[in-house]
Amino acid sequence: MGTGSMDLLRFATAGSVDDGKSTLIGRLLYDSKAIFSDQLAAVEAVSAAHGDDYVNLALLTDGLRAEREQGITIDVAYRYFATPRRKFVIADTPGHLQYTRNMVTGASTADLAVVLVDARKGLVEQSRRHAFITTLLRVPHLVLAVNKMDLVGYSPEVFERIAGDFTRFADKLDIADLVVVPISALHGDNIVSRSPNMPWYEGPSLLHHLEHVHVSSDRNLIDVRFPVQYVIRPQSVDHPDYRGYAGTVASGVLKPGDEVMVLPSGFTTTIAGIETADGPVDEAFPPMAVTVRLAGDLDVSRGDMIARPRNAPEPRQDLDAMVCWMTDTPLTTGRKLVIKHTTRTARALVKDIQYRLDVNTLHRDLATSVLGLNDIGRVRLRTTAPVFADPYRRNRATGGFVLIDEATNGTVAAGMIIDD
Repeated sequence: MGTGSMDLLRFATAGSVDDGKSTLIGRLLYDSKAIFSDQLAAVEAVSAAHGDDYVNLALLTDGLRAEREQGITIDVAYRYFATPRRKFVIADTPGHLQYTRNMVTGASTADLAVVLVDARKGLVEQSRRHAFITTLLRVPHLVLAVNKMDLVGYSPEVFERIAGDFTRFADKLDIADLVVVPISALHGDNIVSRSPNMPWYEGPSLLHHLEHVHVSSDRNLIDVRFPVQYVIRPQSVDHPDYRGYAGTVASGVLKPGDEVMVLPSGFTTTIAGIETADGPVDEAFPPMAVTVRLAGDLDVSRGDMIARPRNAPEPRQDLDAMVCWMTDTPLTTGRKLVIKHTTRTARALVKDIQYRLDVNTLHRDLATSVLGLNDIGRVRLRTTAPVFADPYRRNRATGGFVLIDEATNGTVAAGMIIDD
């Protein structure tokens, strides 16, 4: 994964049922020629059989959704497409309330989120929920796409009212970059090019914004964090002493010759070399997958963290975190779980549930002592072994974790470490 990976934009889509998310994704795939001719022929045939006088682009994604809702495939469907300017990964998350956890999964690695609203309905509870989760997960860029503008006569007044409502709600949240675009996914208005039906709108089309939004500066290039995924020791005659540490750069920039510290031992050494699947490189930055060779003969193993001596994460066993609870059995104080943080695993005890957050009103319910399915709340954890963590606000890669039920081995929560 070389420098070309910087031309990749990961974005999540979120919206309530029937907001036109499938049609929007279908339109992006169709207009960027990211679908195959046999897929298009099948969609055209089904549309004609339904008596539609247009190609129903929602059918491109609804096949996936039907499987997903039967529990056959994963909870988040990923789609890929590309334009000459950029490559894209879309995390398509379901809109129902019971799928909050899927949105957390899809948005956790996204550079941008597209929240769809129906121009006829305006902001609904789910719109606020999606916007809040986007900010909780520190997705740097947010697009509010006001869809189905064709059904309100392309009215600038309707658009301005919804944009105003959303902006007022967004003022309570920590949104760094918000763009509001009026679209009709069905007719292609303002999707790829500016629509003549809305001459009053002076902003970019949705795809133009997705192609040009600046995401490389969102990555943390200051704090060097390299969680060791596994140790490579080829048993070859030619290189009997070779020892490399493979993983994905979480943040910062690594270069041969840099002084580094290995945690938890605290020993320091220098980087002897950095290699990728394509050969040696002069520097590594997120999200590159690399193998790092160290000059000193240190004992380094999976779960260790390579950082800079004067800028290392604080080893901590007491964690304050916001968690999204993802399973039917409620979370209670005293529960024992497994925490997976970067490449490190430990046991964790839930010491305290401080409050449950109402994501629509942002009210803190201090009286609660449990978190149910899809609830988001603040908890205090104690781990059996230290984790090398940063606040999620500063570093999404080392500030996030998942909790696992030891009995079922299922992921039961996603968490974000907070310092305040």
